[in-house]
Parts: sequence; structure tokens; C-alpha cells
Amino acid sequence: MISIIIPIYNQVNKLSKCLNSILNQIYKDCEVIVVDDGSIDNPESILKNTDLNKYFNTYFLKQENKGAPAARNRGYRQAQGQYLFFCDADTVLEPQALEIMINTLKKHPEASYAYSSFLWGKKLFKLGPFDEKKLRTMPCVNTMSLIRREHFPKNGWDESIKKLQDWDLYLTMLAQGHRGIWINKVLFKIYPGGTISNWLPSFAYKLFPFLPSVKKYNQAVATIKSKHNLN
Repeated sequence: MISIIIPIYNQVNKLSKCLNSILNQIYKDCEVIVVDDGSIDNPESILKNTDLNKYFNTYFLKQENKGAPAARNRGYRQAQGQYLFFCDADTVLEPQALEIMINTLKKHPEASYAYSSFLWGKKLFKLGPFDEKKLRTMPCVNTMSLIRREHFPKNGWDESIKKLQDWDLYLTMLAQGHRGIWINKVLFKIYPGGTISNWLPSFAYKLFPFLPSVKKYNQAVATIKSKHNLN
């Protein structure tokens, strides 16, 4: 079974599309755990007004605002599945997404997680084959991979990391001997305004180091590199 864990904070306007894309999944052996991280726009009402509970076990958990890593960890502690899928609320999955991911892991027992390319609005993020050297130099795997539960870090997401949390997670898994496998397909779309809404083209980081968003990004990179001894 796949545990789909959805952290949400004031994105109720996007949650319906996300939940409908889960409802339309070809692969149905799932449970859905929505974790409200202190929202004020009542995401529980959206979950109640879907047909998800006709096909999946669904859970709604509520906590005070602690950030996405804490919300993901809350869902992880509740999860019962052998596979974990941390799905952002601003995401719409292709109907075959989970089926392709779980079949990929079944065909590749050496892989601890499967990830794909994706769209951010109209921008294509074509990720590429797993490369541990590349992973040690830059974030190159999105949060939304399908992860074998037994290979997921026992302590979960590092709640002290506020940016580039996915990079930190996969570096932690790499240090434990766990690697990923890339699926050369676009399996989901992220709608701007969510987890990577501050994305900038690569040239901006070189030409505009004075921008606040670039400064925050560079500070986050330095934090991750220091934690994982990558300097």
C-alpha cells in the first residue's frame, strides 16, 4: 500500500485539483493523509466533499503551524503503507503516476525511491538519471518521489531545515546507502504559488546575487552543505 501524505497550509483553492488527481489514479491501493499545518481556510471541508473515502482510507490531521517538514512527519507517523508519497497540495498527478512509480520500484529492487520529471506551470523540469555525484553538488530530485518505507530515515524530515528540504532528505538517504531511480516521464504538474513558487532561472543566481530570494537560496545551500560535510 502507498501512503499519500499531503501537507497543506492555506492552499485550499488548489487542494481540490490535487485530491481529484489522486481519485483518478489507476493504482488504488492507497491511503490518503492530509495534514493541516495551521491553515485558516478550512481544508477539511474540501476533503469531506470528495469521493476519496469511497476508494481509499482517508485521514485529516490538524496541528499548529510548524512548517512543511513537521507536517510531513506527522503524516509519516500516521502512515501504514510500505511506500510513502509526500504530495504537495499544489500538485496534479497524471492518472498513471503512482502505478508507474510502484512498478518501477518493483522492477528495480536496488532503488530506494523512484522519481520523475515534472512541469512547474509551463516550465519543464527534466531531471535525469540518478547521479550521486550530482546530488552532492546540487538539489536534483523533487520532493514527490515514491519511497520505500524501510529506507526512509527513521527520524523523518529534518524540521530545522526550512528550504531545500528534499535535497537534505535525499542526501541523508544517500549517506545511508539508499539511491533513487529516474522515470523518464512527466508524471505531475505543480501550479505556481506553492512550494517552489520562488523559482528563478539559473542565470539569476549568478547575475543577481543581491536579490533577497537568491540570498535565501544561497544561505540554504550553505546550510545543507555544512550539515552533510560537502564544503
